[in-house]
Amino acid sequence: MLRFCALLFVSFFTLSAAALADEGMWTFNNFPSAKVQAAYGFRPSAAFLDHVRKAAVRDAGGCSASFISPSGLVMTNHHCVVGCVGQLSTAQHDFVQSGFYAKTAEDERACPDFELDQLTQISDVTAKVQGATAGKTGDAANKAQNAAEAQIQQATCGTDKTLRCDVVSLYHGGIYDLYRYKRYTDVRLVFAPQYNVAQFGGDPDNFNFPRYDFDIGVVRAYENGKPAATPDYLRWSANGSKAGELVFVAGNPGSTSRELTMAQLEYTRDVTYPEQLPALAEYRGILEEFEKRGPEQLREAHEIRFYVENDFKALLGRQRALNDPAFMAQKAAQERKLRAAVAADARLQRADGSAWDQIARLQTLRQQLAPRYNAVTGFTFESGLLGDALTLVESAEERTKPNAQRLPEYTDQALIGLEQQLTAPIPVYPDLEETTLGFAFTKTREVLGTDDSLVKKMLGTEAPDDLAHRLVSGTKLADPAVRKALFTGGQAAITASDDPMIVYARSLDPDIRAIRKDYEARITAPSRAAAERIAKARFAIYGTSVDPDATFTLRLSYGAVKGFDANGTPVAPYTTIAGLYERATGAFPYALPESWLAAKPSLNLATPMNLVTTNDIIGGNSGSPLIDKNGDIVGLIFDGNIYSLGGDFGYDGTRNRAVSVDSRALLEGLSKVYHADRIVSEIEAARHS
Repeated sequence: MLRFCALLFVSFFTLSAAALADEGMWTFNNFPSAKVQAAYGFRPSAAFLDHVRKAAVRDAGGCSASFISPSGLVMTNHHCVVGCVGQLSTAQHDFVQSGFYAKTAEDERACPDFELDQLTQISDVTAKVQGATAGKTGDAANKAQNAAEAQIQQATCGTDKTLRCDVVSLYHGGIYDLYRYKRYTDVRLVFAPQYNVAQFGGDPDNFNFPRYDFDIGVVRAYENGKPAATPDYLRWSANGSKAGELVFVAGNPGSTSRELTMAQLEYTRDVTYPEQLPALAEYRGILEEFEKRGPEQLREAHEIRFYVENDFKALLGRQRALNDPAFMAQKAAQERKLRAAVAADARLQRADGSAWDQIARLQTLRQQLAPRYNAVTGFTFESGLLGDALTLVESAEERTKPNAQRLPEYTDQALIGLEQQLTAPIPVYPDLEETTLGFAFTKTREVLGTDDSLVKKMLGTEAPDDLAHRLVSGTKLADPAVRKALFTGGQAAITASDDPMIVYARSLDPDIRAIRKDYEARITAPSRAAAERIAKARFAIYGTSVDPDATFTLRLSYGAVKGFDANGTPVAPYTTIAGLYERATGAFPYALPESWLAAKPSLNLATPMNLVTTNDIIGGNSGSPLIDKNGDIVGLIFDGNIYSLGGDFGYDGTRNRAVSVDSRALLEGLSKVYHADRIVSEIEAARHS
């Protein structure tokens, strides 16, 4: 295994034109239909794109999804709804392990903190944003950009809680688009399988293929207490897919780093990942020890550990890509080519030629400032009850300012989602909260040093674990009614509060603001300005013939059902339900739930289970529908293979693969294992309507 991993990214970027053929996470207003026609003989029409855009939805928590019926039924991944499933669970009813199925409409359970966003409009606001920052630098540029974006959002969406407006930076500031969404905040759980089959194979199989997961979650969007009317939805394919067939993925890839300069990539390789990976490994160990305390602790920490393991494996793969000499040589060649084209044009050279060197110089200062900035914007101060306390303190002060002068996360538009998040009745587990907060305090001291002024303010004379215990045991913030009262009470309520977590957050707030302001003025603003100059130069040379880095906004990728070669061994594009049973050992993570064991005689074991395609995806695409040229569902994206981990920096079509649950396996399992007749009937009715 170690040898296999060590060789994964050798010659990762020594690519032929064929390897790049299906590259791209394309915006819907710049989709290369002609390119698809040239490669596959099918030209997606404007009507096709419009229909898919309306049927695709975004899970604001970090995933993708799609409407699959005219009555608000939504399909996504189990690992995208597992937070809701865990929040609805108790010590007596652990739905994560046992699964959940609402046999009637009345049984559908409201997810405490779940938002779905349907993209309704994209408009270009580049001139407004760039005009606001022209001639400004540092803190003045940051404030001008924040104000411009707040004004744009306010003018379009106002304070309408059913709408969401986001100003999205594409091509690192080369284009600014306003994305307008219809927002659904009443989302109810309809179905979730047992964890052991949804995540069959666990961490060993994660980012691998062959694969045998039933990773589906079904929820329903409601409006005014009734199932939402969703006339634009995706129908189920009658026959599924076949090898070589053209397929599309509509989803919301989170972020990529393909447009970064060499200096930024080297910083990520040499500084960022070497700091993050050991911390994640240590955090995983802390959580594993917590889980060993008992079955209830195992239930409480399960979701967090799942995501930590996933993040660790993903970052490790990306680090290997950055450590591959062939990859870095290819990226360096791409940068030299662009810089040479700029140098050959006197106008571009005068305007933009120095941008790369400016970014390179900033990396030295970034290394000095980043540890404190990461501390106040990262795990320690943004998670759990302390994260809630700091958000309550910050939001109270920010709301005393005019909308255009606030930090971006506290504009009137942002406050709609923030209030829902803060006041959601999410269970809090005090022992787990103490464990994670104590670890965060310890790591912050380790990174910054005992003599750092922030560490002194943070810990005072207390040990990290003792401080965590005092704050968690003394606070009342676990009660959503208390959080709601503090939020609605504003500055007066925060000032008057004697809750130890709020008092602690108040004491740290000035330091956090100062650190953030300094970093964003000296690093963020000049980096953004230089990136915009590079983007303008790139546009002048290439136009929009390449896709922008991912921004957790709706994109469409195209590709084909196709296997790959794994170090000389051909891997077929499909697995089958029979393979699921052959892989099962009875021991975690290869233990099947009893319902699947009992249903085996009734299942068509030849049914395709999972499949791989050449679609270009990244984290955030989880839950995306895999559709054919008719716009019909043939699969459900839930992962990428091991070769996809370098996809943060570039695409290798020879081996990079998206992994989906086959639509035929989904119906087979829903009907014969779970007897989820209500869901199957709704899918079938939608297919024929």
